[in-house]
Amino acid sequence: MNFLDRSRTVAPPGWSRWLVPPAALAVHLSIGQAYAWSVFKPPLESALDLSGTASALPFQLGIVMLGLSAAFGGTLVERNGPRWAMFVSLVCFSSGFLVASLGAATGQYWLVVLGYGFIGGIGLGIGYISPVSTLIKWFPDRPGMATGIAIMGFGGGALIASPWSTGMLESFGTDRSGIATAFLVHGVVYAAFMALGVLLVRVPPDGWLPDGWEPKQETRRLVTNAQVSARNALRTPQFWCLWVVLCMNVTAGIGILEKAVPMIQDFFTDTSTPVSVSAAAGFVALLSLANMGGRLLWSSTSDLIGRKNMYRVYLGVGALMYVVIAQLGNDSKPLFICCALVILSFYGGGFATAPAYLRDLFGTYQVGAIHGRLLTAWSTAGVLGPLIVNRVADAGERAGHSGPSLYTTSLTIMIGLLVVGFVANECIRPVHARFHEAPEGSPRVHQQS
Repeated sequence: MNFLDRSRTVAPPGWSRWLVPPAALAVHLSIGQAYAWSVFKPPLESALDLSGTASALPFQLGIVMLGLSAAFGGTLVERNGPRWAMFVSLVCFSSGFLVASLGAATGQYWLVVLGYGFIGGIGLGIGYISPVSTLIKWFPDRPGMATGIAIMGFGGGALIASPWSTGMLESFGTDRSGIATAFLVHGVVYAAFMALGVLLVRVPPDGWLPDGWEPKQETRRLVTNAQVSARNALRTPQFWCLWVVLCMNVTAGIGILEKAVPMIQDFFTDTSTPVSVSAAAGFVALLSLANMGGRLLWSSTSDLIGRKNMYRVYLGVGALMYVVIAQLGNDSKPLFICCALVILSFYGGGFATAPAYLRDLFGTYQVGAIHGRLLTAWSTAGVLGPLIVNRVADAGERAGHSGPSLYTTSLTIMIGLLVVGFVANECIRPVHARFHEAPEGSPRVHQQS
């Protein structure tokens, strides 16, 4: 298809770089629906007689495929360009919903897992990394802010999807037919919305720089003008330290996110102010808002204080928030909600800051491909987080426990993981020169921004 030709995506003279973030948002707001999966958990458990662990499987597999497809497809995204990547994401993500719809309608849960988790997960991964390298090239002066704007959309997807999905289930019903219809509508509408990003995205011409801005060695010691290939990046301890940092931060956040609806209900089930299903859905929307806002707020802050300091905040303060929830969470609903919002803002901020951290360490040469490989940490966390929280909660229920005691052990584990991530972040140092690519010495040309 000619419109996917990479040469057709090069921006003409006078193109505004501020048109690229909306293109990225069109894709990320769509695939960010994954964060609203917990809305479908109770209906699926009831309609198909599933456990909490089983109902988490499509979400877990989707996150696993996100990381794997981003890792193995990162080089293809760099080679074929963002338009090709966004189109592939559109096809996989939307068709995944259609297959899941068939599975729900026929009562074949394995089709829901295959469609939403496997096929849709490929769309998640390719779509997630599709604009990252392009945005960093358009905004070399503000990489944290630029990636934060786009990745903010992924975090904010559930802000739209959660009430929208809840409304559809109320209208269509929570039986197999109603769930199937909701999946079908999701697939069609998201395909149309993602198509806007496919048509709008552009890449800068070779050598383009913002008008009046010159690349220079910045003062923070981790920032480099050197370039490192994706192959060499995997050989550095910096990559694997950052892999551990991201994995620990994501594991700690995703466990709450995937279990958000039942968790807040369990915490306050025996209090004078129990949480209704609609209020729990509102809590998911608030978490999505914090996830979304944190991606822009904290990634932009990292442009000022540095990526390493920003991750110190994510991991250190995040661990303290978990301590508060574990000790005092069911004493006060506002306290529980506030701590959860801070944790989710750090969770989202960690994702948005990661591409800029990679840029600082490895340069822009193959940052998209390196980012794709880093997202295997997300795949691992996508299994660990929900598995820890759901297995501990299921075991607690079998033992006769209820309320906050279902989560005490899992919260303690999350605190430990964040401490491990904090230590890994402290071990990150500038990349040794032996991993750098030879300088190309090609001239740079300026165009208006």
